[in-house]
Amino acid sequence: MAANLRFKCAAALFCFFANLFWAISLQGISPGTDRVLCIESALARQAETAPLSSAKRHFAPLFKVRILKRYPHDPFAFTQGLIFANGFLYESTGLNGKSSLRQVELQTGRVLKKYDLPFQYFGEGLTLWHGSLIQLTWTSGKGFVYNMQSFAVEREFSYSGEGWGLTNDGKSLIISNGTEELIFLNPATLVRQRSLRVLDIGEPVRLLNDLEYIKGKIFANVWQEDFIAMISPQTGEVTGWIDMSALRRELPLASSAEALNGIAFDAEKDRIFVTGKLWPLLFEIEVIKQ
Repeated sequence: MAANLRFKCAAALFCFFANLFWAISLQGISPGTDRVLCIESALARQAETAPLSSAKRHFAPLFKVRILKRYPHDPFAFTQGLIFANGFLYESTGLNGKSSLRQVELQTGRVLKKYDLPFQYFGEGLTLWHGSLIQLTWTSGKGFVYNMQSFAVEREFSYSGEGWGLTNDGKSLIISNGTEELIFLNPATLVRQRSLRVLDIGEPVRLLNDLEYIKGKIFANVWQEDFIAMISPQTGEVTGWIDMSALRRELPLASSAEALNGIAFDAEKDRIFVTGKLWPLLFEIEVIKQ
């Protein structure tokens, strides 16, 4: 059993290295410091917690998805945050030297507007609050508030710990940090209000990544899993798991597709969009009880 697990871990790490080098080489990143730092920052999270994340059991009820539509998605976008607003997708991408904030046309996947973060920042979660876009960074302890129209930085703010996913429930900003904890911030002062442990029948659910608030529940990607957790914002209990493995089977075999990450909700038309890091496709899905 232990030998089998070690083999799976080694195979997973090998695939990650191969895919990441393939994607970076296609982007034409020049040799030297830029390449090394991009790889190091992308692998840091992988190295810390990879071994057992894919072996996790799920206890809450299972759901599956029906794919309604497929849209093009930039295969070089290391997706860390995704929202839908005013008819467009807004996306936060990661990797040092490659992190950005983007406005994306849904039908074509074309990037209409883009702001590149300074090299030292690794872009993470994204949400919309009262007409401003709010973006986290991974380990810098710094977030940015942007004008939605111009992408001009309106203000910066600080927080403790890592920043992974970001959403809001209309009252608070909600942050994930790679643990089982969700942190609620006051949107006006950005001061911590409370925290919530996410549990699946008593078991902590760690590595919570991109977040989206949908119809009274927090939808959360779990890093390195093809599942989305549906979480009660009152109790932290996982009320269901959505099996997203059908989406990965839709991806081209030759793609460098990495972890499932990126959930956006169109409240006006009741649509859910999902994608992943370096995925060439974005999907509109329907969640169905299994």
